[in-house]
Amino acid sequence: MTESLLGVVTTRHAYLLFVLLSAIGLYMMIANGHLVKKIIGLNMFQTGVFLFFIASAYRVGGSAPIVEAGNGPYVSPLPHVIVLTAIVVGVSLTAVGLALSIRLYSEYGTLRADALREVIGDE
Repeated sequence: MTESLLGVVTTRHAYLLFVLLSAIGLYMMIANGHLVKKIIGLNMFQTGVFLFFIASAYRVGGSAPIVEAGNGPYVSPLPHVIVLTAIVVGVSLTAVGLALSIRLYSEYGTLRADALREVIGDE
């Protein structure tokens, strides 16, 4: 039993890292009240999802999908393209979130979500 578990850990380490990054990011988004820490958690969660897409697209012995005389499994470029697009969207989302955080801090003087709800509810 331990040998099979050790084999899974050594061969599927990217999936374990995906689970770890996603869990930490999700926990930071849910449990933390500070808006900047929520944005950092969102980035960690996104990185875990990117890692999952890339790891699931990996093929042992795979080659570029340029059809020549060679045989063998070809690697689909679609997951890589999706991840590149998602990285651009993630950077944009982070920039907008941080810009809104700066604006909220200059307006209300805090970035704690509970304090913001209280201050905005009073207005």
